[in-house]
Amino acid sequence: MDIVILLFRQNLVMLIYMMIGYLMFRNRLLTMQGSGELGKLLLYVITPVVILNSYARDFTPQMLTEIGLSFAAAAGSLLLSMAVSTLVFRKRSAICMFGASFSNAGFIGIPLVQMTLGEGAVFYVVSYVALLNFLQWTFGVYSITKDPAAVRLKKIVTNPVVLGLAGGLLLFFLPVPVPQTLRGVMSTLASMNGPVAMLVIGSYLAQKPFGELFTSGLTYLCCFVRLLVIPVLTIALLTLIPAQYMMIRLAVLIVASAPVGANVAIFAQLYDKDYTGAVRDICLSTVLSIVTLPVIVGLANLVWK
Repeated sequence: MDIVILLFRQNLVMLIYMMIGYLMFRNRLLTMQGSGELGKLLLYVITPVVILNSYARDFTPQMLTEIGLSFAAAAGSLLLSMAVSTLVFRKRSAICMFGASFSNAGFIGIPLVQMTLGEGAVFYVVSYVALLNFLQWTFGVYSITKDPAAVRLKKIVTNPVVLGLAGGLLLFFLPVPVPQTLRGVMSTLASMNGPVAMLVIGSYLAQKPFGELFTSGLTYLCCFVRLLVIPVLTIALLTLIPAQYMMIRLAVLIVASAPVGANVAIFAQLYDKDYTGAVRDICLSTVLSIVTLPVIVGLANLVWK
C-alpha cells in the first residue's frame, strides 16, 4: 500500500500547485493571456522535453520489449475508454464524450508517474500520451464536429507530442550519447511539468464560481465514467500483461485514471462548443481525482496480488 499513500501525498502536492494558480488568477496575478501562454509553454516545450528525457537512455532488447508492451497497453486502454464514453455519451453530450475518453495523461498523469514510480517509469507512458494526442485530433475532433473534413493530417503530424516522440525514438535507437549538460537542462524542464500544468488548471478553476462545479448532472456522470468506470475496466484489461511487468501496469493505469484532459476546453473553444461545460468537467474531475486515483491504484494492488 506504500504506492497508494505516496500517490495520495503527491495528489495533495498537485492540489497545492492548483490552488496557487487559483489564487493567482483570482488576485489578478495571472491573467487569461498569461494562463494561455503557460499552456503553450507546456504544449510546445515542456511536454516534448519530458518525452525526449524519458528516451535519453541506452538501447537494450529488454526495453524494446517494454516499449511494445506499453504501446499495446496504451492502445487497448484508449480504445476501451473511447468505447465506454461513446456508449454512455453519444446521445447526451459530445463534450462529455470527448472528456471522458481522454484523460489528462500529459499534464497530470506523467507528473504523478514521475513522482510515485520514478523518472524511468515515464518511459512506459510516452506512447499513451502520443496515441492520446493522435486520437484527440481524429476521433475527438470528429466526435465534436461530426465533420470528417475537420480532421487534418497536418495538425496530427506537426503536434508537439508526436514530434517529441519521433525525436525520443531517434535518441533511443541511435548510438548518440546526450551531453551531460543537455541532460541536466532536459531533466530540469521535465520537472516543471506538474507545477506549471496545475497552475494552468487552477486558473481554469478560478474562471467560474466554485459552486457552479456542482450544478450539472452531466458533469457528475462524466466524472464517474472518467474516474471510476474506465479505470476499473482498465485494471481488468491490464491483467493481461504478465505480472513481471508490474511497473508498466501501474504506470499505464495511473495515466488512464487521470481526470478529464485540459484539451477538451481548447477544442471546445476552437469549434465553438460548450466551453463552460468543458471547464466544469476538467475542474471537478481534477478535484475528485485526488481521492479516486489512490483508490483505483489500491484496488489494482489487491487484484494484481
